[in-house]
Amino acid sequence: MKYIFITGGVVSSLGKGLAAASLGTLLELRGLRVVFQKFDPYLNVDPGTMNPFQHGEVYVLNDGAETDLDLGHYERFTNCVLSRHNNLTSGQVYENVILRERRGDYLGKTVQVIPHVTDEIKNRIHEVSDERTADIVITEIGGTTGDIEGLPFLEAIRQFILEVGAQNVVNVHVTLVPYIKAAGELKTKPTQQSIAKLREIGLQPQVLLCRTEHPLDAELRQKLSMFCNVSLRGVIEARDVKHTIYEMPLMLNAEGLDDLVCELLHIEAPPPDLANWRKFVERVVSPKKQVKIAVVGKYIDLQDAYKSIYESLTHAAASQDCGIDLKLIDAETLTDGVEGHLQDVAGVLIPGGFGERGVEGKISAARFARENKVPYLGLCLGMQVATIEFARNVCGLEKANSTEFDENTADPVICLLDEQREVKAKGASMRLGTWPTKIAKGTVAEKIYGAGEVLERHRHRYEFNMKYRKQMDDKGFIISGTSPDGSLAELIELRDHPYFLACQYHPEFQSKPNKPHPLFKAFVQACLANER
Repeated sequence: MKYIFITGGVVSSLGKGLAAASLGTLLELRGLRVVFQKFDPYLNVDPGTMNPFQHGEVYVLNDGAETDLDLGHYERFTNCVLSRHNNLTSGQVYENVILRERRGDYLGKTVQVIPHVTDEIKNRIHEVSDERTADIVITEIGGTTGDIEGLPFLEAIRQFILEVGAQNVVNVHVTLVPYIKAAGELKTKPTQQSIAKLREIGLQPQVLLCRTEHPLDAELRQKLSMFCNVSLRGVIEARDVKHTIYEMPLMLNAEGLDDLVCELLHIEAPPPDLANWRKFVERVVSPKKQVKIAVVGKYIDLQDAYKSIYESLTHAAASQDCGIDLKLIDAETLTDGVEGHLQDVAGVLIPGGFGERGVEGKISAARFARENKVPYLGLCLGMQVATIEFARNVCGLEKANSTEFDENTADPVICLLDEQREVKAKGASMRLGTWPTKIAKGTVAEKIYGAGEVLERHRHRYEFNMKYRKQMDDKGFIISGTSPDGSLAELIELRDHPYFLACQYHPEFQSKPNKPHPLFKAFVQACLANER
């Protein structure tokens, strides 16, 4: 088994996750099997209870684990399917260590960061490698070198390298080479300081992945090589991509990263076949047509809050040789009506979310899409607001609402799942993970999926109230997907509308560059037809 550790220095948000995913793509396209891990130093057990403005999107895995959005990059860029074993936080580490101490597992010893905390971290790496489903384990360490909470993870890696042998490990350090405009120069000192911090801990990178806005000339590369004790080939330029994140594997391949990593790990593998990847990137960069789609959300100001949705739209559009002109609309601005906001769009997408803020604006957007025959795709809360809107304005249930927003509503068309009624804890307590959905025959959904049953990922507490099914069905509100026993509504569509679909699950978690999710693909096709 071979191992790659990816650390970051100088500042956060340098794109370690994208770097890991891109390297994984290149290695996979060379015929190697890769698996990923993400180590997050924060003390939360998982990001499930964090505000999206704090952390960005919460990415849900098949087994229901609520994880960092970087795991979304890993699954989108490669063929790996991850589980809760692939994401470890300081919260999980300390929770496990304390539980073991309470059980008496440490036999009266003094419990310390070394060896007990570091052993817990190393055990997680061994858990993944012992499954023997991959040739290479790529582990990204979140945070920035020098952060106090990240030290146990770096120490654990130092010990791990000693145990498995340096010949089986490559350390990649993602760093910033800033451009000082007043001096007209790129500066290497921050990177030198970051590497010095790593070397204090006992880690020496073999590869420097240098984030920069300007090219690294030969003299600068030589300087970084000498001062950071990295071979000249190991100084890799990672300039800001011009158009799309999917250019990154191509850029790193051109820099020779995958060749170097294979050499360092003593792996013989053929060059990567990048033909299909290049075709996909070409369609994203130079589409033959454009379509404008509105995303009406609560967390619009943060790009990462809806990361998987934006990427899923990119995948679907590329399959139609089409570019997406996204119109991002804060739902709160639509509370008093949509006038002047949605008239110029070919489609409306409403993503998930929690809490009452912005809900009336989303309901207004759903009404606009229904009444004006504009293609609509609702995800999770997007299905719930579409339900409330239809109940109010078509079925005449003027007080219809969700009990999440009004516990005493006269018509709770959306209500708490039965299994959630006694749940008090917030963390990891929703309906999570992959569940089957039975698709009704003769529906638009059946045409889109081409299957009678599908597996989709969920993250919600509230659900359609089946007591209202017949009343709404009579008016054209069709439940086209349910749980296998028929007790839960999973997918709805409108009878007299060119494309109005909404689902309780999150299809964005299963879309890939050359395999767009069927709902997103059909949505983009409907938007293109509407624009014509």
